[in-house]
Amino acid sequence: MPSAPALQFLLLTFAGWVNQRQQCAIAYLMEENRVLREQLDKQLGRRGIRFTDDQRRRLAAKGKLLGRRLLQEYADLVTPDTILRWHRKLIAEKYDGSARRGPGRPAKPPEIAALVVQLARENPSWGYTRLRDVMRSLGHDIGRTTVAAILADHGIEPAPERRSQTSWKTFLKAHREVLAAMDFFTVEVVTLGGLVRYSVLFVIELSTRKVHIAGITCQPGEAWMKNMARHLTDGFDGFLLGKRHLILDRDPLFTRNFRDTLRGSGVEPLRLPARSPNLNAYAERFVLSIKSECLDRIVPLGERHLRHAILEYIEHYQHERHHQGIGNSIIMAEDAADGSDGPIGRHQRLGGMLNHYYRKAA
Repeated sequence: MPSAPALQFLLLTFAGWVNQRQQCAIAYLMEENRVLREQLDKQLGRRGIRFTDDQRRRLAAKGKLLGRRLLQEYADLVTPDTILRWHRKLIAEKYDGSARRGPGRPAKPPEIAALVVQLARENPSWGYTRLRDVMRSLGHDIGRTTVAAILADHGIEPAPERRSQTSWKTFLKAHREVLAAMDFFTVEVVTLGGLVRYSVLFVIELSTRKVHIAGITCQPGEAWMKNMARHLTDGFDGFLLGKRHLILDRDPLFTRNFRDTLRGSGVEPLRLPARSPNLNAYAERFVLSIKSECLDRIVPLGERHLRHAILEYIEHYQHERHHQGIGNSIIMAEDAADGSDGPIGRHQRLGGMLNHYYRKAA
């Protein structure tokens, strides 16, 4: 059995041999990496090697164990600073909780915000405290600051501003029964003297959509308009009887004298801002209907033909046509036929351009 010094010598010799073999292996691997790197550089050009996140994590974990000095000696693909930076990022991502938290306090559920907005819009005089109390009575415990934040997010002003700014939609709903709208549309008519432009003045009742043709003329003027105002406000059968407001645009024919005549009969003209047809949507919709369904499909041959076509359409519009704005019903529906098993009848206007179908009595 060898002595202790001899055994120690053998171990040191073996360790040196193993270390030399490891150094040779490392040197070979490093040289092999350099050769591969040179080949990759030729193929990739200046773009260099792009590492995946998984490859960065693996190199960072192994490189941290070596330390900067050994990395400077062995690292070939990337610099030691890059490997250490990857390692710091790896640690930071492990303890990063930003993805699990949001900024500030958690937002209220959408249904609560929608309810606050609904209450504020339907009740312009309610302030933050009133809205908070009503929400609590409905089972939602929120504070005034939450109410204020929700309204601000939806562009809704505080109560004093909302109370002094009644929306046009709210005004129309509140006064629908006593509101009417007036407007013109024009039609080019073929006459013996050539094309003549006729102006058609009409009034529409907002609550029922009933339409009245006030006048048709090729020479509208102040005297004619004043006469139209007197007929519309007649105390016996004027179309505006019982109405309190009349929506008008900025047409020059709606003169001061015309408006004063209306006021003298208790009808207040509501003049719309310039270039705002959406605020007179009911009248605009009627013009679109009569033109697309009738006037754009005929060639009016004289004033008499024009009047006949318009009056026929008005009869169809009010007694036979369904209207989406009033629940797909007919404005002035005739009494239904007795029984529902009778044959289907067809009533034609303007040569079949306007049709109405109905059940005949059995």
